[in-house]
Formats: sequence, C-alpha cells, structure tokens
Amino acid sequence: MVHYSRRHFLKTGLIAGALVGTGEMPLRADRKTATDWVTLGRSNVKVTRLAFGTGSFSGQVQRDLGQAQFTRLVRYAHERGIRFFETAESYGEMHRMLGVALKGVPRDSYQLMSKVTTREGVDPQKKIDELRKLANTEYFDVMLLHWQHTATWPTDTSRWQDGILDAQLKTAVVSHGASVHGLPALRKVPGNKWLDIAMIRVNHNGTRMDAEDYNTNGLGNVNEVVRHVKQVQKEGMGVVSMKLVGEGTFDREDRQAAMRFAFRNAGVDCVTVGYKNTAEIDEAIENLNLALV
Repeated sequence: MVHYSRRHFLKTGLIAGALVGTGEMPLRADRKTATDWVTLGRSNVKVTRLAFGTGSFSGQVQRDLGQAQFTRLVRYAHERGIRFFETAESYGEMHRMLGVALKGVPRDSYQLMSKVTTREGVDPQKKIDELRKLANTEYFDVMLLHWQHTATWPTDTSRWQDGILDAQLKTAVVSHGASVHGLPALRKVPGNKWLDIAMIRVNHNGTRMDAEDYNTNGLGNVNEVVRHVKQVQKEGMGVVSMKLVGEGTFDREDRQAAMRFAFRNAGVDCVTVGYKNTAEIDEAIENLNLALV
C-alpha cells in the first residue's frame, strides 16, 4: 500500500481544486520571469531576459569597481539567475575583467556577447581572436558590429560582416548582429538579411534614444523606434534593448516604467542593464518580473 503524507494530500487537493474551478493550472505555474531563457529570433541563441551590461559610461562604472568587487558582482548576478553577459571592445579592460570574473564558472551555464569596433585597417579574425583570449573564452555566443551610426553602415562594414561569418564557420562565434545609434542607422535595420540580432535603444520617454542626430542628448523618437523594433521582429530578428535606465538618469519609478514599456509596448526579447552593486541587480530583476505580470 502507498502511504501519502498530509502535506502531499493538501498539495494535490489544492491543485485539483484549481483545475476543477477554472480548468487551468494556477497562473503562478507559468509566470514569466526576468531569468527565463528566451530565443533571440532566428539566431536560435537562448539568453536570459535580463542581461548584465558592462558598459555604463563606456565601462567606467564597472572598471572603477576593481576586479575583486566586479567579480563578486558578476558571481552574484549568475547566482540570481542572470546568465547573459555583454561587453565591447571599446569598454577598455572589460573583456579581461569579465574573463577573470567568470573563470571557473561552467561555460555552458551562461551566454557571452561582445561588440567589435569596425575600424579600417584591422583584421576581423585577429581582433575576434584577441577578444576571445582577453575574455578567456573559446567562443562568443553573439558578436555585434558596435556603434553603427550612419545610414551607410550596411555597406561600410561589409568586410567586418564577412569576417564575423568566417568566425562562425570556425565556431569562434555562434551568432551575429549590430548595435545601432541614431535613426539614420536604425532605418537600415529592417530588411537587412545579414542581421540576426539588433541591439536598439529603448525606453518609455526617449531619453538617450534614437533621433536624427545619433549623438543627441535630447529626446529620441519613441514611436519610430518602437515601429522598427516590431518590424524587425516580424522579420525574425532578435532584439536586445539598451539604454533602458536612461544611462543612469532614471529614478525608481522611471526604471519600472521603462521596463514595462520595453516588454509590454515595444516587445523586445531581452534588456541589458549595467550595475554597480547587488541592490541594483535585485531591483532590475524585481522590475522586470513586475513588468511581465
């Protein structure tokens, strides 16, 4: 005879009652969270909805923590379930610092994204290999063309696009895309057959978002940006949102509003936020969880 505990009986009884009353499992059973794994469009790369960014003021905020404190912060984020880490060549020491911070952490437990500066006279293969060595990784899950800010970027970066595709053939890179700044560059994202992933500035009030001038300190055109986000997603691209907290200018209310807007209105797949302490990580997880309710 099988014996059941009182706790088991109460648990199964409550579930059965919920099914009888509604025909469905309780909502909490399938609630979306900040640390769920989601697929970035046709890239088929799975990342957590919330990423750990290392580029606050071009990485100065994270560099100023020092290696020991930065490592503790990265490990804390990993323990909390954030498994998507992103950096860029232009962030100074951040590839190396991130490589040190993640040393010993199982590589298949997290995803790593890098952004490369598309300079003339630089060999893409050598640069990607250099960044892999600095980050102490055999491969990048995502490699982006960084800071594309002109309407001619799709043709200007053709050599880098080919270089990244070559890196994919060598399994040094898994998927690819671009980060864009300014409406002239963003308008070239829809219909782009090379792109699998687009990194786009999104928040609810346009702070540090895309305008006609890529370097504007004013407000961007929120409606146009959202229109492009929705369009490229229909085309199968994955969308990673940046500038979600207005480059550190938002208060708690605006940070929550920006998170809600990114997922409920714009419908992005993932957001990246830079942190300087564990409280900011905890808050970002909470804000995103609330946005998904």
